[in-house]
Amino acid sequence: MEELTIQALFDLEHTLAADYLRGFKYPWEALPGIKDMIVALGETLDPNEYDCVSEHVWVHKTATVFPSAYLGAPCIIGPRTEVRHCAFIRGSALVGADCVVGNSVELKNVILFDHVQTPHYNYVGDSILGYFSHMGAGSITSNVKSDKKNVVIRAGGELIETGMKKIGAMLGDFVEVGCNSVLNPGTIIGSNSNIYPTSCVRGVVPSESIWKNDGVIIRKY
Repeated sequence: MEELTIQALFDLEHTLAADYLRGFKYPWEALPGIKDMIVALGETLDPNEYDCVSEHVWVHKTATVFPSAYLGAPCIIGPRTEVRHCAFIRGSALVGADCVVGNSVELKNVILFDHVQTPHYNYVGDSILGYFSHMGAGSITSNVKSDKKNVVIRAGGELIETGMKKIGAMLGDFVEVGCNSVLNPGTIIGSNSNIYPTSCVRGVVPSESIWKNDGVIIRKY
């Protein structure tokens, strides 16, 4: 179970949400409070560094937001981040420094650490993406089960009842997700792991691993 903890998955030096996340053991526990956290954090931001472009929407002065992008409240866009053509930030999104939110990407109730890339046609909802993680083109986080029941984290032979209907994916630092992959509700991917393109991923992928198309997991080293 230690591999599923916030401490194991993320380097908290690379997000404004560090103090908030330290209040939880497992990352999915932080999802319900993201909205309130962003509102409170936004009020503390230096107005010399961040513009409040609308109520509860803060954009760093060095960020680039394309005119066609939509920024729903609350959200924070970090330094040097690009929010590109027709990006749809529905709200409750904390986007770190040096990130890419690409064309037609949708974000909802998420924390993106610094240097995260969601560059092309991604949906990321009810998820946390660690430092330097990358979503390949067309890859998505599925956040609701088809039977609409609460999400269960599948860690080997153990089932963890979350009591939550909406949980997307938790990506550790330096995770690479291949193009057109689906991360099923409650997927946890350990740091420095890779997901093959067109994969359908479920459960826990350990750190330093590779998930192949047939669901076989191998160690990278």
